[in-house]
Amino acid sequence: MTKELLIYVNGEFVPISKPCIMARDHGLLYGDGIFEGIRQYNGRVFKLQQHIDRLFDSAKMINLDIGKTKEEIMDAVENTLFVNELHDAYIRLVVTRGDGDLGLDPRNCPHPTIMIIAQPMAPIADPKGIKAITTSIRRVPASVFSPNIKSLNYLNNILAKAEATRQGVGEAIFLNMEGFVCEGSAENIFMVKDNKLITPPHILSLRGITRETILTELGYEITSIEDIDVRNISIYELYAADEVFMTGTAAELAPVIEIDGRKIGDGKPGDITLRLQKLYKEYVNTGVLPSEYQKNMNLLININ
Repeated sequence: MTKELLIYVNGEFVPISKPCIMARDHGLLYGDGIFEGIRQYNGRVFKLQQHIDRLFDSAKMINLDIGKTKEEIMDAVENTLFVNELHDAYIRLVVTRGDGDLGLDPRNCPHPTIMIIAQPMAPIADPKGIKAITTSIRRVPASVFSPNIKSLNYLNNILAKAEATRQGVGEAIFLNMEGFVCEGSAENIFMVKDNKLITPPHILSLRGITRETILTELGYEITSIEDIDVRNISIYELYAADEVFMTGTAAELAPVIEIDGRKIGDGKPGDITLRLQKLYKEYVNTGVLPSEYQKNMNLLININ
């Protein structure tokens, strides 16, 4: 018999099958809350500090007092993995405004609800690549609601994903009101053109942890990448790209081989995408970049 998962709810561990959210919780009634999706590989939580920093940034943006320190939240994540005896897992950390009444006023929610779910997770990206559409649902403008708030209100994303599903493809790509590429329904997006790696600015999309890993670390490990640029991308450029891929904590690096019925490159995952995929897998499992490994080896040789 499979052991039932335990979830963390406000300092206690309860069976995942047990109801644990109050009927008047603002997260349930209004999407009034924030979350993080985090991964554990080989017993190590990947970039936990960065995820918790982003959680607290989101909380500040919606004026939500989490009521705990960053260290306490990180300990709660680690403890949730420990009690469930997990070594490779997906972690969903949720903080809502908490129990209140049926009104909108957040002052009627004196205590937040903190919930952590951790469970085993198999790879979700198709190694052959995914097909995508540009959704007719436009990304909510940053002047209305910042995409960098990782909030529980995901209806914009769900409608886009539902449209992709109806059209028989794996993902939807958002454009903003001006027609520039933003991101997928749950991932950031990159394109490769003439050995240049390009992604939209985070004013148009979530400041993804995987995105930042590619931009600041892994991209510089690929010697054939001549430049890394953060700028607006038109849909014309995306169609004409040599390679396109999406990044996210759950999806990791997912090659995109077709958009709106148009093949990207030769219709197969590109060389740079595949090399970044391999590097990412090695990095999350070891915590060491190839260049750091070589640097350490050279140091050992010099010492000896």
